[in-house]
Amino acid sequence: MVSHVMTKAERMSMHSAARDLHVEFRGIFGEETIEELVLDSYAELASKATVAAWLVLGAERFARQRLQALAHVQAAARGQVPAVLFLCVHNAGRSQMALGWFACLAGDRAVAWSGGSEPVAGIDAGVVAAMAEVGIDISREFSKPWTDEFVLAADVVITMGCGDACPLLPGRHYEDWELDDPGGKTLEEIRPIRDEIRDRVTNLIEKLTGS
Repeated sequence: MVSHVMTKAERMSMHSAARDLHVEFRGIFGEETIEELVLDSYAELASKATVAAWLVLGAERFARQRLQALAHVQAAARGQVPAVLFLCVHNAGRSQMALGWFACLAGDRAVAWSGGSEPVAGIDAGVVAAMAEVGIDISREFSKPWTDEFVLAADVVITMGCGDACPLLPGRHYEDWELDDPGGKTLEEIRPIRDEIRDRVTNLIEKLTGS
């Protein structure tokens, strides 16, 4: 595993991303806060990356998700929609399928994020193919760690095989979903896991939204 050192061109791109995010989150977060989070997101992903080409884009997307989670916490007192965090080991299979189903089925009634205790270079190709079969494209997702922003923003934390590595905070509702790990399995073997996750996510949304 290679940890990448940010190049001058990448640092300039990160500054540009921070400016764009500041426009997006104007009035919520200051520019310095956003730039610090962007650089930290790059460092988090770079520490696990095997290919550097996607790091700038990945860091911007990761930072945006972290800012959304922070904004969710700030808006919670104003009746913000429920939030869920899906966690597994690599954030390359189970939690990505759960997030894909959740985004598809919940719409704007709830929000969700995903993360892993040991993120890897990319999403499992079989998992991407299995979700594509049901019309859900997760090919642009990426494996990432969970951070405090996501845990603090979540009303419900769903764990899938990450055991003691999963974060525990008071005031959060935790559920552990015992699911086979799709890593290394064939498409035929992944389909039942995908469908079980769909059923569990459907039930979760019903509990969260009452519909």
